[in-house]
Amino acid sequence: MYVDWKRMKKDLKFNSKTIHGGQHPDKAYGAVMPPIYQTSTYAQTTPGGHKGYEYSRSANPTRTALEQALASIENGSHGLAFASGLAAIDAVLKLLGPGDEVISTSDLYGGSYRLFKKVFEKYGIRFHFVGMDNMEAIESYINPNTKMVWVETPTNPMMNIIDIKAVSALTQKHGLLLAVDNTFATPYLQQPLDLGADIVMHSATKYLGGHSDVVVGGLVVKDKSLADRLYFIQNASGAVCGPMDSFLTLRGIKTLHVRMQRHCENGEAIAKYLQAHPKIEKVYWPGFETHPNHKVAKAQMKGFGGMISFVPKGNYDDAIKIVEKLNLFTLAESLGGVESLAGHPASMTHASIPKEEREKSGVVDALIRLSVGIEDVEDLKADLEQALS
Repeated sequence: MYVDWKRMKKDLKFNSKTIHGGQHPDKAYGAVMPPIYQTSTYAQTTPGGHKGYEYSRSANPTRTALEQALASIENGSHGLAFASGLAAIDAVLKLLGPGDEVISTSDLYGGSYRLFKKVFEKYGIRFHFVGMDNMEAIESYINPNTKMVWVETPTNPMMNIIDIKAVSALTQKHGLLLAVDNTFATPYLQQPLDLGADIVMHSATKYLGGHSDVVVGGLVVKDKSLADRLYFIQNASGAVCGPMDSFLTLRGIKTLHVRMQRHCENGEAIAKYLQAHPKIEKVYWPGFETHPNHKVAKAQMKGFGGMISFVPKGNYDDAIKIVEKLNLFTLAESLGGVESLAGHPASMTHASIPKEEREKSGVVDALIRLSVGIEDVEDLKADLEQALS
C-alpha cells in the first residue's frame, strides 16, 4: 500500500518525522495512534469494490502506517514492511535471476551471508565478498552479469565504514542497483538514499523497534518502478509482518531520536573506557580518529552509534568467561534495544560463516560484540570491570 506523499509534511525535521512523518489520525474515529487492525480480510460492496484493502497479506492499515513512517524517516517515497530483516533481504534478492552476480562487503551479518550462500547461490546467483574500502577493488569484480552491490555500514561486527557516495558513483556508472543495510546506523545517523543508494534495508527488530519485543524488517526506495517490483514480490511471497508487530515497531520509531542520542553518548563512553583498559587488545568503534575510515564516518554519519566490538587479551576461552560473567549486559543475540547486550560473534551471530572466512575479515574467536543500551553508563562500566577482572 503506497503513500499519498502530497499529504506528507515534507518540511519536518528528523525528530518530528519519527513522530509525525507519513502519519495521520485514523479516518474512522480520529485515533491519534494507528489502531491494530487485527483482521485478515475486508468487506467488499461488489467484487473488487473495497476501501483500499481486500486481504491483509496484500495490505493492512496498521502495516501501511508503519511503511509510511519507514519511508518518511529514510527520505524515501515508498516503504515496505516484512516479517524480519532477512525476509526483506530475501525480497531484494528476488529481483535477480540465475546467472546474475552480486558484490557484497566481505564483513557482514552472518544471517545475510547464510542467505546469500546457502539459499540463493544454489539458484544460480553468484556472490563476491570484497573489502569495500577500495573502489578499484570493487570495480575489478564488475562484469556484464553484475546486477547489484550490497553494502553494510557500519559492518557487523567489525564496525568498518563504507563510503556510500563513492560506491554509489560506481554503481551509477555501471547501471547497478545499490542496496544498503542501515540497521546499525539507523536513519537518525545516516540516510543512504540521500547518499545515492537505491534500496535501504532495516532489521527493524533492532534500533527502530528498540525494545527487543518484535521481529520486523523494512525496505525503503525512492523509485516507483522499483517499489512496484518489490511490492509484487512482497505480496506474491507473503513474508509480511502482522498488525501487532507493525504497531509495536511504529511505537518504537516514535522514540528513535531520543534513544539514539543516549546510545551514542553511552557508546562513546564505553568505547573510550575499553580502549584505555589494560586487559583489552583492540577496540573497534568508528568514532576513534585512528579508525581507518573515521573521516568517512564523520562525513556521512551524524554520530557513531552504540555498537562496539573488542578483543580482550587472551583466547577463545577468555572471551567466553568474560561474556558469561556480565550481569547488566545480557548475553543474547540481537542488538539495538534499550537494554545492553553482549554477544560472541564466532559462536552466535556469525557461526554460519566458515572459520577461515570469518577470520579473513577479523572475526576472530576472541572477538566480543556489545550493543550499548541506554542505562546509566557508570553501571555499564562497573559491569564490564567486574567481568574483565
